[in-house]
Amino acid sequence: MADALIARFTKRFSGATIRGELQQSARGHGVTVLFGPSGCGKTTVLRCLAGLETPEEGTIQFGDETWFDATRGVQLTPQQRGVGFVFQDYALFPHLTVAGNVGYALRGGSADERRRRVRELLERFELTTHAQKHPRELSGGQQQRVALARALAARPKLLLLDEPLSALDAAMREQVRGELRQSLAACDVPVLLVTHDREEALVLGDSLVVMSEGAVRQSGPVLEIFNRPADAEVARIVRVENVVRGRVLAVRDGLATVEVGAAQLTAVAPPQVAGDVLVSIRGEDVILQREAGGVSSVRNALIARVVSVRAGSPLYSVELDAGFPLRAFITRPACEDLKLAPGATVTALVKAPAVHLIALNH
Repeated sequence: MADALIARFTKRFSGATIRGELQQSARGHGVTVLFGPSGCGKTTVLRCLAGLETPEEGTIQFGDETWFDATRGVQLTPQQRGVGFVFQDYALFPHLTVAGNVGYALRGGSADERRRRVRELLERFELTTHAQKHPRELSGGQQQRVALARALAARPKLLLLDEPLSALDAAMREQVRGELRQSLAACDVPVLLVTHDREEALVLGDSLVVMSEGAVRQSGPVLEIFNRPADAEVARIVRVENVVRGRVLAVRDGLATVEVGAAQLTAVAPPQVAGDVLVSIRGEDVILQREAGGVSSVRNALIARVVSVRAGSPLYSVELDAGFPLRAFITRPACEDLKLAPGATVTALVKAPAVHLIALNH
């Protein structure tokens, strides 16, 4: 792809090897999230893309530009690559005002042009009234917007963000998450963002690159990966609530009958599925009702016993025994309407497309 960022490289540290492998459009807006547990190599991949680390092997290509080629000895600097980088702690200059921070990276052009660019960014990120304040006078969300504006000031080809919400407390993080999504959508620059937070990945990302132990395990659209993880490790990383072992009994007309514990489920059959599998079901895809029957479109209607009910925000977690352990997420009003309590009997409804089968390698 001529208009794409294509990276395949290896970076080695003492006792660790990080293998970066990703592809993203190099034009227009789009947020790719590097996702995985702490220490899996996400930030190293980001720093290699930025030119802050040098891999030992591989290439990084951005459109027609070669940013890195180990064989040819090419390693462009961050400035030569034209990337904007937002660090975890934002790295704002405490002695500069908001306007001074935003305009710091601007070089060339007339003073009027630089002032015009700063003014444009202050308006875009709703910082005009804070232009003469210093970072210590700002909230966490305002500091983040200043860091974004500064990263975009020089009109980068690519914007990189390393755990952009990690410096905020939980309450502020939830508030700023939506603001960040709007800010990124207005940038019209491809974005790569590192996080280990599931909610951040779901809210901010268009596509997802899942990493574990220094390697990419799966990449694709965010919802596709969260709903259909490629293997047990990805399912664990994206925190699928229900992953249990099953066995395919039959496949007919594109549907698989799967034995799971003492129950049988119907699932959409992936190609060439047979034998032992892992059955993956998201908690929000389990619908609970008190009475059996009445929902003819749902192929899986399981009589289940409530094991426990735990209050959460915004959803309650209901542990069930449906012939196998099954967790459902429901709203507080639904929990109250159903009068759920340990020992109660309910019907758990799961549509066939929500039952994802993962082949087990023998």
